[in-house]
Amino acid sequence: MKKFDYDLNYRELDLRKQPELYTVGRGEQGVLMVEPYKSEILPHWRFKTPEIATESSQKIYELFLEYKEQGDFVGMDMARKFLQMGYTRARRYTNHKGGRKYSKEDGSILPYQNDKVKAEAAAIFKAQWEIAKSDPDYVQMKKEHRENYEQADE
Repeated sequence: MKKFDYDLNYRELDLRKQPELYTVGRGEQGVLMVEPYKSEILPHWRFKTPEIATESSQKIYELFLEYKEQGDFVGMDMARKFLQMGYTRARRYTNHKGGRKYSKEDGSILPYQNDKVKAEAAAIFKAQWEIAKSDPDYVQMKKEHRENYEQADE
């Protein structure tokens, strides 16, 4: 699997026009870099409450389906990454009030908590993320993208 290329000038690139430059990478890599998708999806990304998480995850999934309809794998993958990030960030806030995992003073892990509201928001994003990442068309397009554009790093 090719590593995500952090050296590209993502502010200047339009990966809708140059999908061959996009690398899936691992997890959420590049989620806040890849344009024009970041600008299209980020305004809808929220997870403060279950109600907000529901609205946000549904809107991001709608964008996923729009990208799918357009045959835009990069857009689909970016929407999938935002859904995944909704889950992971809400989980961090579930476990750590304020979202800070490590102490500023000594870098130790701060005490865990269990914020049930954030846990529910995380579960909402996780369910939508699971639907997106297992979509048969997404799975096939991801395979094709990797075969066509991503060669393993040497």
